[in-house]
Amino acid sequence: MGPPKNAARTISQEAFDEVVKENMEDLGMDPTEALEDAIQTLTLQGVDLSGIVTCVPGEGSVKDNPVLQCLDRLSQLNSSPNSQIGDEVVDLLDKLTELCKAEGSGNAAIASRNGGVEIVCSICSKIEIGCERAVFLALRALASLLHDLQSREAFRASGGPKILVGILTDGFENIDIVSSGFSVVAAAATSNEVIKELFMELKIDELILRVLSVKREVSIESLYDAIRVLLTPDDNRVLASQVYGYARNFAKIGIAGALVESVRAGLSSSSLVSASIALKAVAVNDEICTSIAENGGIDAVLLCIDDSSEQGNKTVAKVCCSLLCKLAGSDTNKNAIVEKKGMDRLMKLSSRFFDDPSILQEIMAVISVLSLRSPDNAAIAIEAGAGELALQAMQKFPAAQQMQRNSCLMIRNLVSRNAANRTILLNSGIEKHIRMAKQNHVSCKEAATDALRDLGLDDYNM
Repeated sequence: MGPPKNAARTISQEAFDEVVKENMEDLGMDPTEALEDAIQTLTLQGVDLSGIVTCVPGEGSVKDNPVLQCLDRLSQLNSSPNSQIGDEVVDLLDKLTELCKAEGSGNAAIASRNGGVEIVCSICSKIEIGCERAVFLALRALASLLHDLQSREAFRASGGPKILVGILTDGFENIDIVSSGFSVVAAAATSNEVIKELFMELKIDELILRVLSVKREVSIESLYDAIRVLLTPDDNRVLASQVYGYARNFAKIGIAGALVESVRAGLSSSSLVSASIALKAVAVNDEICTSIAENGGIDAVLLCIDDSSEQGNKTVAKVCCSLLCKLAGSDTNKNAIVEKKGMDRLMKLSSRFFDDPSILQEIMAVISVLSLRSPDNAAIAIEAGAGELALQAMQKFPAAQQMQRNSCLMIRNLVSRNAANRTILLNSGIEKHIRMAKQNHVSCKEAATDALRDLGLDDYNM
């Protein structure tokens, strides 16, 4: 693992304050001007000022910053002999969280730069099992602090993963602790391969399955977010992520099946979107996709698609189409989806949301996968109206690059092994719109060229 690429230069609080002081003493600037110049000059030099307390000299000092005051007092209480987690610590943790969550304040960076993660991790390690409110607030504060590589590394160096898994295990019966705990898992594991590995070594997957199995009646959105993050290869410092193996292990112990149950709850569940995204993250190979179908996953997703159409829920429509597209990667699942009238249900969805190209492009992606290497499915798609969908959508949304590209990819799969479909689509006038997409959007050039070629046009490369 190497250092992050293009890492920004940093500066200490003392060095920053010295720059401001020099502007005043050597250049004769007034305090406000000296501060503004220091910020502007250092920013232009590529210095990362996040976590730096910027205050006008004479109007306040670094020590007056409420975040630092909060941390100083927490540190005092935490380091005192025979320290106990009393009401003052609880209030300070609550205050720290609110300060760090203040949008645009930069307070989370100030806190983590000044030892906030280490202090809260230490407090977490000392809280007794019965102090449930203190545990909840400490975890909430920790989640608000973990926002970048440095804060996550501080969490790792402080033994955060082991402390957190211990708290989740001991506080399993408390929903607030479980919810806030998995928020920390998601925040800590984001873009950090080492922390993902540490959580897996600590059997976080077994804990996730336990929560999914025992607490089915409760919707814990942070749990699904944690699954997604743990299975996302988002650390650009590593060449080969291990998350593919983690996903296979998740499926092996039963998490995929448990997630199907979460999706089966449908639109009545506030966590449907998060659960669907989590299930998609687990579905990394043909075997897992097939097992999801065997557990009723395809039926559950198609039902959610139907309901999203009836209820006008665009977010669910997009997410469930994306999940269905992933499941359709299995040839066995393709046939099952088609047999369950999947093409007709997708076309109904396209009619309901024809005003939204972001949904249409997801529908096209599903049809494209269903038609890949399957002339029979391609014929069924055309009968259901996929050709008209491509034509009308490309006409109506010429500027929607991704939709135009997905339409070209869908057209290619509809015609590549089905000569009858070529005739139908060429007669519809689709060629003009494919060429327009190729001309207007660089991202469409290759897909449009392939579509024109598979339509049997000799001048496809023009």
